[in-house]
Amino acid sequence: MPASNTLTLGTDRALYVGEIPATGWHCHASPVLLMGLSGRFTVHWGAGRVETCHSALVDAGVEHLFDPCGETVALVYLEPDSREARRLRGLFQQEGGVVLDVAVSVGARSAMEGYLNHFDLPALLRCPLDNEVAPLDPRVARSLHVLRHPQAGRVARGDLASGVQLSASRFNHLFRAEMGVSLRSYRVWSQVRLAMAGLAVSPRLTDAALHGEFSDSAHFSRMFRQTFGMTPSSVLKPLKTVTLLA
Repeated sequence: MPASNTLTLGTDRALYVGEIPATGWHCHASPVLLMGLSGRFTVHWGAGRVETCHSALVDAGVEHLFDPCGETVALVYLEPDSREARRLRGLFQQEGGVVLDVAVSVGARSAMEGYLNHFDLPALLRCPLDNEVAPLDPRVARSLHVLRHPQAGRVARGDLASGVQLSASRFNHLFRAEMGVSLRSYRVWSQVRLAMAGLAVSPRLTDAALHGEFSDSAHFSRMFRQTFGMTPSSVLKPLKTVTLLA
């Protein structure tokens, strides 16, 4: 598969394909499927665990380090409220948050590109997924819409809670129970996603930071590094295309 770096952002999923540097330790509010498209990579997590593999599923909130070992990789991020992410929860609970060599072999380039571009998780994974998932609490769904489509700057936690007739503490508890991650962690993730979506309009990282409602580019850089273990310039500047899906 080609090594040109591309980013595709959908409503509840994202795909990065290309070559990236080794990351530092990081965790994010989204489960991710890591795939080596041209060879094996190394992932570190937990109490000194290190494995070399062709693919790995890493749950949201799991601190890990990812070394592509110079290979072309595909990173498939699923929003924690997506049906696919919710179907993976049972598997993550059984496996302790990381599942190795879980994807099908790369095989034919055209077929793999199709699976990735259509986010066809059942075709990408060799493991069964839970078919039954409970619907997302509508109060959390409402708050997610506000977080993902800010109208006038950063929305306070108290405003999100009062908007669904809950106290701040009760809302925090409900959000974590439904999403599997804290509101604080998800807010950062949502802002970083918004910033990356801004690259479809302007390639300037300063403009991306403003699009993500960050106070300035330095703030964006800190949060991006916390989220992905890399600087935004090392990952986003080499991008050839940024595609936004409806």
